[in-house]
Amino acid sequence: MSFSSDTKAELCREPLSRRCCAVAEVYGTLLFCNMFTADEIRIVTSSAELAERLPRLFRKAFGFGLDSVPAADVKGKQTLTLTSREHIRRVYGTYGYEAKGILAHHINLGVLESDCCKAAFLRGAFLAGGSITDPAKSYHLELVTDHYNVSRETLSILLELGFLPKDASRGGNYVIYFKQSETIEDFFTLLGAPVSAMGIMSAKVEKDMRNAVNRRVNCDSANADKIVLAAEEQLEAIRRIERTAGLDALPEKLREAALLRIANPEASLTDLAALAIPPVSKSCISHRLRKLTEHRR
Repeated sequence: MSFSSDTKAELCREPLSRRCCAVAEVYGTLLFCNMFTADEIRIVTSSAELAERLPRLFRKAFGFGLDSVPAADVKGKQTLTLTSREHIRRVYGTYGYEAKGILAHHINLGVLESDCCKAAFLRGAFLAGGSITDPAKSYHLELVTDHYNVSRETLSILLELGFLPKDASRGGNYVIYFKQSETIEDFFTLLGAPVSAMGIMSAKVEKDMRNAVNRRVNCDSANADKIVLAAEEQLEAIRRIERTAGLDALPEKLREAALLRIANPEASLTDLAALAIPPVSKSCISHRLRKLTEHRR
């Protein structure tokens, strides 16, 4: 299963404790689902957990279930419908709608007065129209609806709850999205998915550790390359001196540095400094080798 599917499965385990929150969660589902009209309510989902939860939500919220639900053994996308005109009228009435008088859906904020109901509404919105990428790859959560007003009003609800979402339009749909890992963690915690929130935190820690290791490896590799290049330049200078004037012509300390480099062509300055007799500082051996390379010029 994907991280998004696992998150929806976790959200579907949230208890149906209060009728007002069940009403709010169904509301979010309907406004972010496939069809919510006076003639038919249709919800298409790939989440088996949501398909199992929705009939219970409807019974908790309205006292009746859905008219058509998929069989328990159905795999892949599943469709749930409500076509009873009387039941649809009661659903509309619960949200303060006139079944035949709606030109464009709005959110009736009177249904979402408490923070727990706002959270339930957003849970339904994510279950029906939300997705999240695998946090091991990137951080991106979005809610998608084809109702412009619903998108704008959902933004207002999120702002009221302390979130700072962004929005965009895509192919006739309206998208609300987050790209900050901490914001997505807080969002899932609010909705009732703390395990998924912890999953994002863990993925972030793993990525930070991996990036730190990569930086260290790259840094070490770069330093090794610098050591090799510097050593090659020093050896070239020493060989030039040896061919022209001879190493015996060098002052004693420079001759010692030259012989140490010849004997230890891949050693670092720290290692060469420790091999000197008596041992010297890194800056001291660096100064002597620099004198040798300048002698070549």
